[in-house]
Amino acid sequence: MIPEKGLQGPFSFSVKKYLLLTTVILSDMAALKTPIILVLLLITCMQGFSQKKKVERAEAAYGAGEYHIAVDLFKDAYSSVRDVDKKNEMVYMVAECYRLINQPEKAELWYRRALKRDFNDPEAVLHYADVLKMNQKYEDARNEYKRYQQLVPDDPRGQEGAMSCDLAIEWLENPTAYEVEEIRIINSRASDFSPVYARDDHMVVYFSSSRDEATGNDTHGATGESFSDIFETQLDRKGKWSVPVPLEGSVNTEYDEGKPSLSYDYRTMYFTRCMVTKRKKMGCQVYVSERSGTRWGKEELIVLAPDSMVAAHPAISPDNLTLYYVSDMPGGFGGKDIWKVTRESETAGWGRPENLGPRINTVGDEVFPYVHPDGTLYFSSDRHPGMGGLDIFRAIRGDDGQWMVENMRYPINSFADDFGITFQSDQEKGLLTSSRKGRGNDDIFSFVLPPLNFNLIGVVRDEKTEEVLSGATIKLVGSDGITIQTETNDQGRFRFMLNPNTDYVFLVSKEGYLNGKGRETTKGQEKSRDFRTTVYLASIEKPIEISHSNVFYDFARWDLRPEAMVSLDRLVETLNDNPSITIELMSHTDSRDTEAFNLELSQKRAQSVVEYLIEKGIDPDRLQARGYGESMPKVVTEEIHQEYEFLPVGQVLDEEFINRLPTVEQQEIAHQINRRTEFRVLSTDYSGD
Repeated sequence: MIPEKGLQGPFSFSVKKYLLLTTVILSDMAALKTPIILVLLLITCMQGFSQKKKVERAEAAYGAGEYHIAVDLFKDAYSSVRDVDKKNEMVYMVAECYRLINQPEKAELWYRRALKRDFNDPEAVLHYADVLKMNQKYEDARNEYKRYQQLVPDDPRGQEGAMSCDLAIEWLENPTAYEVEEIRIINSRASDFSPVYARDDHMVVYFSSSRDEATGNDTHGATGESFSDIFETQLDRKGKWSVPVPLEGSVNTEYDEGKPSLSYDYRTMYFTRCMVTKRKKMGCQVYVSERSGTRWGKEELIVLAPDSMVAAHPAISPDNLTLYYVSDMPGGFGGKDIWKVTRESETAGWGRPENLGPRINTVGDEVFPYVHPDGTLYFSSDRHPGMGGLDIFRAIRGDDGQWMVENMRYPINSFADDFGITFQSDQEKGLLTSSRKGRGNDDIFSFVLPPLNFNLIGVVRDEKTEEVLSGATIKLVGSDGITIQTETNDQGRFRFMLNPNTDYVFLVSKEGYLNGKGRETTKGQEKSRDFRTTVYLASIEKPIEISHSNVFYDFARWDLRPEAMVSLDRLVETLNDNPSITIELMSHTDSRDTEAFNLELSQKRAQSVVEYLIEKGIDPDRLQARGYGESMPKVVTEEIHQEYEFLPVGQVLDEEFINRLPTVEQQEIAHQINRRTEFRVLSTDYSGD
């Protein structure tokens, strides 16, 4: 970086030294009596002095923050500098100016030139990565951040920058449901930014603009545009915004005014004024003005920082007792930080400034705060992990008093600068500022989060035949207390509209079938969507085989295996969902051992299931245990065949078939399938009396 007080090296001599050197040269030339050589030496000295002056002017403009002026001065100085290292430094300074006046495409070009010239300042690599990210070249930017991380391993900005590129790619692929649209009729060719609503019907908007109609005639050295004023526009009944006009009153002056913030009753306005004279840059301060009719009264200064420091971007809290603002005064974390002052009442004075701390502020810039009516703090940052340039963040205080910061993601944020957000009261809609069009100028955009629409779309089928079941009753119960009921149509289909942030249970019933049940939730859903489901009902006309409900046993034992308990818990749920049925627990064995032994063993197995269900609260009168021994070998179903291809569908797993299986392992699988407990419905009119 070029020091603010001038270059160091061969061009850093003073005017006094220049005059002394000239005297010595003239004396020598008189002795030599060589007029031509004398003229050449004089020209060379004058060129050196001219080179030094050009560099000094460029450097002075940069130090004063007049980057728009400095970029041309550095380019001019480059052509007059002969020292290679200094020329490389001039290239880097041009890149810096373009970055600071928000022209990332040009900045990328000049950073690349500087790095190809072996300019060895690691900051050049970091800033090159920054502008690559602002140009939406996330893969290239990630590589440069990792390169910077290797050069300066102790600086977290390299690792954080690489991570932010990965996040940006993810957010672009998975955008939020917000819709963002430019308001062309409000925007001009100049910068238009920081809108706020100025009436509770949201039909009047104030914003900052450096358009030609602004009061000041001077050109801002940092932006190349006029000084900004606060403008007003109104929305008519046809939804069209009026031509913006400057605010009436004394708010707008020849200086820079902008970033208004209005109290909850829209009677008090806080804003920023940056005063610059030809002799001195006065800095930025926060002012307050009271509305009188349609005009704003004489503004008053709120002293928040020393004159030489920045105090800008005011944001008043809904209760009018906390004022947030941005400052670079001592005690921060680097760059510009967000601070606050509080007061006991609206007539009391403001207290001492308080920094919002490291959860909000970083080594970069945190700017443009806004306080939502619900107390949420919104702000922009160029250092929290973001998509490029300034990103908009949302900060909420946790129960422990600490801030929890969240990126608003795409499309609220983009690869460009995004800032100056404001909401319509408690609605998820409002206005923001962005330079995403790529021209470098800031424009005002509207945003809205469309209402979330959720639908539960389902079909009811017979569990065995897959046949659709018409006339089935579906009862939807929501955690919000709402209960809705419908029936399936001829195609066995049903549909419900669901509310956001709600848990649902839907119960399905049809005569001749066990009741079915399903669950769905819209909690945590950020986008509209349809939930699709298929509910299978089990007919009670035959023994019921519900997937995963079979209970298996170890050889010659009746103890329940752990996985059996999981299956039986589902059976408990089925019985609770069908409180009017009674069932028979049907236990079976394999064909090994005697029939008498197997019959006794199966009875013990069935009884073990009954005892488990009773422990889970099922009425004993609803349960019967019966052992069938080896008399009812299992018939292979499609589900069993899918798991064990060597067992054909429809095959009875009797002893003869099992003995023909080629391996002991396959035989044991078949025996295990036969060692099971199933159930069937005995009656559907149990009342519990």
